[in-house]
Amino acid sequence: MRIMVRELLGCAPLIRPGPNHPAERSRAIAATLRFSAADLLRCRFAISPAFETLSAVRLTLPHEAPGQHQKWLDAAAGRLDGIDLRPITLLQPRRGYTPDFLSPPPTEAAATFDDDLARIAATPPDRVAAEIARSLGDTPGAADSETGRLLRHDPAAALDTLTGLIRTAWHALVEPVWPRVRALLDADIGFQSRRLAEGGLDRLFAELHPTLRWQDNTLIRAYGDDDHRDLAGQGLVLLPSAFKWDQVVVVLDEPWQPTVIYPARGSGTLWQQISGTPDEALGRLIGRTRAALLIGLSAPATTTALARRHALAPATVSQHLTVLRDAGFVVGERHRHEIRYRRTPLGCAAIDKGQ
Repeated sequence: MRIMVRELLGCAPLIRPGPNHPAERSRAIAATLRFSAADLLRCRFAISPAFETLSAVRLTLPHEAPGQHQKWLDAAAGRLDGIDLRPITLLQPRRGYTPDFLSPPPTEAAATFDDDLARIAATPPDRVAAEIARSLGDTPGAADSETGRLLRHDPAAALDTLTGLIRTAWHALVEPVWPRVRALLDADIGFQSRRLAEGGLDRLFAELHPTLRWQDNTLIRAYGDDDHRDLAGQGLVLLPSAFKWDQVVVVLDEPWQPTVIYPARGSGTLWQQISGTPDEALGRLIGRTRAALLIGLSAPATTTALARRHALAPATVSQHLTVLRDAGFVVGERHRHEIRYRRTPLGCAAIDKGQ
């Protein structure tokens, strides 16, 4: 089961009937992963180019908020001309199951895209058929759409189509920026590995993501769906992601080793050097860091979320937000137990002026 949550990062929650409906949010809902002594020794980091490619494709959908990736999306738009990604996007429901064979579980720390693609292409047809049917069932009408019928008709042909489209999406969307993305993911793993070495899982999970906390040998992911699992010696894979910038994803279905996918630290700085953007002029006016924070506030966010996104200390972010607030560019609003900052009309105008 893939459990997906959009919380505490200033984004609109992903909503479906049942326990995640706003009317039910007051109830204590969490996912818990309990570690044994063996699990404590089997935690590892990994990178998945195929997962990054799927996440990048998802950001091209009209209903998705690209957040800090808007510059990348604008730059990549021309490379998508004439490419029909519907067979992939139809299998990425807004809330529900995405086939696991489209992004195989990482079995090594740093597989290449070609490694991932070869494993996708080797998926047995019966598994392709079962996972496509499950995914299409999470979007009303998807199974009976023209694309849905084509995907269901012949699993082998569907696999060939999807493998080719993932290769095309990689070349169009991710490969041109992969050195930059890979450097970000490597830097995150280096930073988190040092925290793990310095203070164990207590230190690592204390700041890995606001929705995650560590207590009594149990990893707790707040909000989202209820799921409680003893890892029973399987251990845990920690997968930083650049393009899954606003979500924590917990993967518990086989063939995946239990995995937590989390937004990589510093992703808000990823596209600062893309040419032709208003960053330089705005940076000269209010300072580069404040400009990056202001541009990155595409949706309301907390100080903690902004600190992770821009790889800054929370105290540093707080100081810059105070200056931006005093200048009238942002305003802080209480949301339950936290303060979320958003741009004011003046802040939006300062960004628009440079475009």
